[in-house]
Amino acid sequence: MKYNKLVKALILGGILLGVKTTSAQWTGPRKKVENKIDVKYGPLTPAHRTDEAMERFRNYGLGQFIHWGLYAIPGNEWEGVSARKGAAASEWIRTWSGPTAPKDWKNTYDNLYKQFNPTGFDAKKWAKQAKEMGAKYLIFTTKHHDGFALWPSKYTDYTVKKSPYKKDIVKQVVDAYTAEGIDVFLYFSILEWNNSNYMGKAPSTPEEKAKFNKFLEYTRNQLLELLQNYPQIKGFWFDGTWDQSWIQAYDFTYKLEKELREKHPGLIIGSRFRNDEFGKRHFDSNGEMLGDYEQGWERKMPKEFEWLEGRDWDCVMTIPPNGWGYMKDWSGIYTKTSEDLIDMLMNCVSMNGNFVLNFGPDGNGLMHPGEDKLAKEIGDWIKINGEAVYGVRHAGLAPSKLGYFTKKADNLYLTVFNRPVNNIVRIAVPKNAAEVPVEAVLLQDGQSLDLKRSDIGLDLDRNTYYDVVLPGTFRADQAFVVKMKLGKPKSQSDKLMDAKM
Repeated sequence: MKYNKLVKALILGGILLGVKTTSAQWTGPRKKVENKIDVKYGPLTPAHRTDEAMERFRNYGLGQFIHWGLYAIPGNEWEGVSARKGAAASEWIRTWSGPTAPKDWKNTYDNLYKQFNPTGFDAKKWAKQAKEMGAKYLIFTTKHHDGFALWPSKYTDYTVKKSPYKKDIVKQVVDAYTAEGIDVFLYFSILEWNNSNYMGKAPSTPEEKAKFNKFLEYTRNQLLELLQNYPQIKGFWFDGTWDQSWIQAYDFTYKLEKELREKHPGLIIGSRFRNDEFGKRHFDSNGEMLGDYEQGWERKMPKEFEWLEGRDWDCVMTIPPNGWGYMKDWSGIYTKTSEDLIDMLMNCVSMNGNFVLNFGPDGNGLMHPGEDKLAKEIGDWIKINGEAVYGVRHAGLAPSKLGYFTKKADNLYLTVFNRPVNNIVRIAVPKNAAEVPVEAVLLQDGQSLDLKRSDIGLDLDRNTYYDVVLPGTFRADQAFVVKMKLGKPKSQSDKLMDAKM
């Protein structure tokens, strides 16, 4: 795809220019910093915040992401050419170039605002659907990389106010979701393709510096405007912060983050808003996280809980492979099922993360029919099993081949995706554990299950085992939850004589 070529070009360009490039995503444990240095522009908030806003964040479990803007009008294609035939990904489609691109495409795209009139948009309907799905928070795009603002910003003419629709979409969304008890975070792209004062490279001449300083002040004004207009919001989700122009503005971004937090106490900001003076993003040069939660797990999750080192985090996930904005045509590509997404949700919350599912409404403000179907299916499952999702923590047990553990107070939950053929749900518990399963029920109906301790007696095994027996008559066509009460062990493992070897 053109998007991939663009990214490769940016990376290659950085290498050729001798610029250190930093990936926004990763797939392994972080390398520890051996030699600490003086960092002036490090974190502004303490690690592991314990205030009310951050505790709410930790308890969300499931969130919704909505990507919506002018890119919903093309719907990932134009004149019959889609991303699979050369166009860029939906929300990146303005960057489309080359032989497959329509003539004068960027100008065509930049004028799509004249067609933006989503008469089918109903923020209350969106919010009700999110509530029924079980979402506890929303991340909503105020503007993407194209710069088109979905609120009537005073600092640019490129806004919804200039479209046929005219009304403040951000206000409608914030108000509707807040009324449903769903917390709202605002997505904000720093990068703006059609802003004449924006530049990707670090400004070098006095003229370039003056130009980019105008852009920086414009960005500050818009962010303060959003805080003033929508004081109910809980945080910002930033994007488009990888260019050298922004990276080199570390003094400005440090002061801006400080100002935003002063204006809105308790504000939550992810790790990719800014960098330190050495160009380190997400984590400063000493390995300290820059922000309140780790924001690099985009369309992926850590393989092991230990990789996270106790940090708060979220996973944002698409339904099509890389479809954030609206895609008209889902045929011929794999789209995630509700089973896929529930599996990812439980994997995520089992490691103390929030799982955020993306929706891309069309140009008329309607969700894709596939999204409607998934929201209903996930919601139906959550209504039965939400106790194992919300406010839970990592259980501290060895991973199970059967599914994912979560824990809340003295309750242990195992969400079973792989039902054992012998109907015995076996749980490994360290022999020195102070708490072990003492009762078990099916969460969906409270049916009591037989539970027994099974000391298998494997040599050098540090675990003992508790077997929960599922009734042979029990039928399930999707994941189900075994809920266990934890208590003191009734007896310790027998000490048997080992053979001398």
